[in-house]
Amino acid sequence: MSKYDKLMAETVYFAGANGDMVEGYFARPLGEGPYGSVVVIHHMPGYDAATKEITRKFAANGYLALMPNLYYREAPDAEPDDAAAAARAQGGVPDERLVGDVDGATKFLRSQANSNHKVGIIGYCSGGRQAFLAACSLQLDAAVDCYGAFVVSDPPEGAPLKVKALMGIARNLSAPLLGLFGREDSYPSPDEVKVLDDELTKLGKEHEFHIYEGAGHAFFAPNRPSYRVEAANDGWEKIWAFYGKHLG
Repeated sequence: MSKYDKLMAETVYFAGANGDMVEGYFARPLGEGPYGSVVVIHHMPGYDAATKEITRKFAANGYLALMPNLYYREAPDAEPDDAAAAARAQGGVPDERLVGDVDGATKFLRSQANSNHKVGIIGYCSGGRQAFLAACSLQLDAAVDCYGAFVVSDPPEGAPLKVKALMGIARNLSAPLLGLFGREDSYPSPDEVKVLDDELTKLGKEHEFHIYEGAGHAFFAPNRPSYRVEAANDGWEKIWAFYGKHLG
């Protein structure tokens, strides 16, 4: 039996941006640790069962993991699809609020008795962009961007997200970055991935990017037609190696 087979997962509340109490899904192994921690940023469809499963997956692999409900203020008791629609109607989560919520999540994780005080972040889809934003705005120990769009360029006109590109703050990247992307994706496109890769190289920022052939957006999602098992399995292996190195 794995030493991480005994887990606990539950809803918690923590102080986020502006001191607001924010809902989160907290999963962790039941053991003395110490364990590294991961803030899990959900995709645009929201605080859903699929991303809760990912959060438990981190716990099963020996990490304290907290997924903030980024849409909690807009729709505290709504189903994920309805909450996501409410957030999209407002142009998405404001960047400043996202950073404040992640800051609160990292403080929550570091305060746990079995934490080693190292915290990483991972995000999918819009959460990939937000993971990059947080790693450029806070002091983190590792960051993983899974096909996060609108880091290099602004969303196209008419897109539900009303955010800006993040290239101007790339110089502030505080942590090693792992980027996992699909060759068939348009947001971000392989050309945009190269622009970011070149910029981070120029800035001397530690990073490694991988682009998977035959994969598009959301290739990690086993409940969606976009799922690509080989790319997802290899991506997970890279995540475990990366976090093992930096979160120890």
